[in-house]
Amino acid sequence: MPRILLVLSLLLSLSDWAGADEVPDRATLRKKMERAMGPLPGADRKVPLDPKVVSEEKLDGYVRRKVTFATEKGDRVPAWLLVPAGATRERRAPAVLCLHQTVAIGKDEPVGLGKQDSKAQALHLVKRGYVCLAPDYPSFGEYKYDFPAAFKRGDYQSGTMKAIWNNMRAVDYLQSLPEADADRIGAIGHSLGGHNAMFTAAFDERVKVIVSSCGFCSLEKYYKGNLKGWTSDRYMPKIASEFGSDPKKVPFDFSDVVVSFAPRPFLAVAPEKDGNFEVSGVRDVIEAAKPVYKTLGAADRLRAVYPDAGHDFPADARKTAYEFLDRFLQR
Repeated sequence: MPRILLVLSLLLSLSDWAGADEVPDRATLRKKMERAMGPLPGADRKVPLDPKVVSEEKLDGYVRRKVTFATEKGDRVPAWLLVPAGATRERRAPAVLCLHQTVAIGKDEPVGLGKQDSKAQALHLVKRGYVCLAPDYPSFGEYKYDFPAAFKRGDYQSGTMKAIWNNMRAVDYLQSLPEADADRIGAIGHSLGGHNAMFTAAFDERVKVIVSSCGFCSLEKYYKGNLKGWTSDRYMPKIASEFGSDPKKVPFDFSDVVVSFAPRPFLAVAPEKDGNFEVSGVRDVIEAAKPVYKTLGAADRLRAVYPDAGHDFPADARKTAYEFLDRFLQR
């Protein structure tokens, strides 16, 4: 039995972790999430990626391509792909999935086409030598998506799961690129992008490093337990329809999500004055996950920083985040 599975099987009576008597394996944790998100599609949903380049520009130290790729029958995701100068089949670069916040322009913001440089993670990271892919979340940017129709067809039960599926196909796309190292892939995002990165990594272990800025807190402390913000079609409508928007009834919490990463490196950026995600609820999640990381000999791979800021990704926190990615993905 691999060491990680052996250790997980021996993790008994960790009262600090969600009050459980035993730490479940990743499959169990994912099942808890799927009860609120709906099931992850099976492999039979995959179609050839059929990537297409819409446009290409050579910029300062990198190439920016607007691309689309197929995620399933009848659906294509628009994205920006940034490739650093010098990345070749012979000198493959690490890659990062760069996920945008709740912003109308979607994928344009991470590549520096928005008004906030603090959210231009793909632009910053390509200049550090990363291949960066910034896709539109369903219903943002150029990506029109009819959630009610998809739910009616039985394709998905939440926008969250559709985004997870799309991001897993995005990882397929990154792994297909001659310039990218298929074994060195990370994910980073702010706000919507922060929990989008987390949910994707929970279901896709090819994501080796995760950074979430202003992306979560315990459900109990999200707006004092008012979960309405999680219940739209874009996110998880079952939180309202099946679990009455009650944090105590929702079958998973963010402690489950973070524990599912272990021992993969995870950094949470949680500003002290974030009005969306209560910082004490972030601290609760991190504390709950610490025993698991410690038992797996990976205590130094679980980090959180708490900048004196609001719902933002300030410069000092970005520096920490980029150095965290460098530590685990650069060679």
